[in-house]
Amino acid sequence: MPNQEKTFVISLGGSVMVPEEIDEKFLKKFQTYILKKVFLGYRFIIITGGGKTCRKYNQAAINVAQATILEQDLLGIETTKLNALLLKTILRKKANPNLLDSRGKIKSFGKYAIIIGCGWDPGCSSDLDAAQVAADFKIKTVINLSNQDYVYTADPKKDKTATPIVEMSWKDYLKLIPKKWTSGMNTPFDPIATKVAIENNLKVIMANGRDLANLEKILTAKKFKGSTIK
Repeated sequence: MPNQEKTFVISLGGSVMVPEEIDEKFLKKFQTYILKKVFLGYRFIIITGGGKTCRKYNQAAINVAQATILEQDLLGIETTKLNALLLKTILRKKANPNLLDSRGKIKSFGKYAIIIGCGWDPGCSSDLDAAQVAADFKIKTVINLSNQDYVYTADPKKDKTATPIVEMSWKDYLKLIPKKWTSGMNTPFDPIATKVAIENNLKVIMANGRDLANLEKILTAKKFKGSTIK
């Protein structure tokens, strides 16, 4: 059984891996960093999101064929799988060669220090898969890495008065987000995943995934830039 204090679920947003185009420079740094942490005894389950790639495919499907919500979700799942396969290739030295693309497909770390997964069910984002796998592996902390530093009181891109929130309860977080899932929803942690996090007493840390020095602070329990929801 791996050291639970050194075992984390990371929900890696597609916006981090593919902000516009695939960010090879970042991926190389991420590869070096994660493999270094594995050498030090850390274990990771990394679930990838679809990000802008997902939204581009969905928008094309909407524009050309008025895609349904289910069709958009299914397209989104495939974009998360594409990102996951890329990451699994990059981390293949220490990653399980099987992709975690359905719940329960991989039940333990075994001889591998890294498990890579993607989205698998429609009606939610890959946040739900991160929450489910954390519950299944009895890992209490999910690190949600996106392109924002914090959870804010409002969307900072649209509201200049939005302020960052360092710590909050799930009850307060629920007041900030829509109660129902819509395909392509852009929230820090989707409402379906939030329900699972509450049921399993998970702590979720929201931080900017492109700041690996800050990720180091999170992993080593030092003061970091980000939001904690519990």
